[in-house]
Amino acid sequence: MTPPVRLSEANLPHSIRIDLQLVADMVEPGSRVLDIGCGEGILLEYLNRFKQADGRGMELSMAGVRAAVAHGLSVVQGDADTDLKDYPSGAFDYVILSQTLQATRDPKGVIEHMLRIGRRGIVSFPNFGHWKVRRGLLLNGRMPVTETLTYQWFDTPNIHLCTIRDFTDLCRQLGIVVERGISLDSKGHIRYDAGGRLANWLGEQAVFLLRRE
Repeated sequence: MTPPVRLSEANLPHSIRIDLQLVADMVEPGSRVLDIGCGEGILLEYLNRFKQADGRGMELSMAGVRAAVAHGLSVVQGDADTDLKDYPSGAFDYVILSQTLQATRDPKGVIEHMLRIGRRGIVSFPNFGHWKVRRGLLLNGRMPVTETLTYQWFDTPNIHLCTIRDFTDLCRQLGIVVERGISLDSKGHIRYDAGGRLANWLGEQAVFLLRRE
């Protein structure tokens, strides 16, 4: 069996998926970062190497945890719905939840814990208000499958899908300030400011930088 190889400056990609790059660009160099649902740690590794972040990760999948640890990352197995309560307040500068919010059982509680644990939170998610989703429901009467929402209804991990408008409404209810909101197409390219009228119609996914008032 070939032993796992730790990523090095030589073999670490200097570019990552575009939406992850946008998340990384929101993080100040040298920050303390917690990446929730970090998978195999691609974003975390990038932040550690190129933003000199003190990065930690939480991942539900043990396969993801093992892969991240094999790359030398500080990642623990955990469930965002139950384990964030154990983190002390103000422990991190940024808490990141990338393409994971819709898979949580208590998204409101997860967001509240994020903004308790970190000075800022970064959240990205697929937008269920995109015109392709609306068209699919209107014309076909079936749950849509798109480039961003790739699962069939019966095998999807997504249990709390929302629109950009839903998310910004929740932030207002919780007293959370949106410092920056970006809507993206399926490839991760920026389309509109997520606070604008067209974002909920034309953005396939969104990235938000948040803080408490």
